[in-house]
Amino acid sequence: MQPSGYARSNRDRLDATFAALADPTRRAILARLAAGEASVTELAAPFDISQPAISKHLKVLERAGLISRGRDAQRRPRRLEPRPLAEATGWLETYRRYWEGNFGRLDAVLEELKAQKRHGRSRR
Repeated sequence: MQPSGYARSNRDRLDATFAALADPTRRAILARLAAGEASVTELAAPFDISQPAISKHLKVLERAGLISRGRDAQRRPRRLEPRPLAEATGWLETYRRYWEGNFGRLDAVLEELKAQKRHGRSRR
């Protein structure tokens, strides 16, 4: 279920972002890149997986637009790209506001029931 008027390309970008974020290794890579750009070797260092496996994770992150590849002489450092995460955050924010509204109404009902009970109105 998408908000009305939500373009297909936006849905596709969100799908790619959330699919990329679904993997803990990719989330750890993004967390590392939040501290600054890094080479593939630097990104692979904390993981006990092969270089080809790290490269596959990086390709998923690149296709989702979450990271980009720079050029520094012979180095090709990766860097975090904020736009897809900002779009995902905006999408989630819509639902956060919805649930906060529901919880606010539920809190009001519970407070009303507590007040009725304190004043002896809850007798049957």
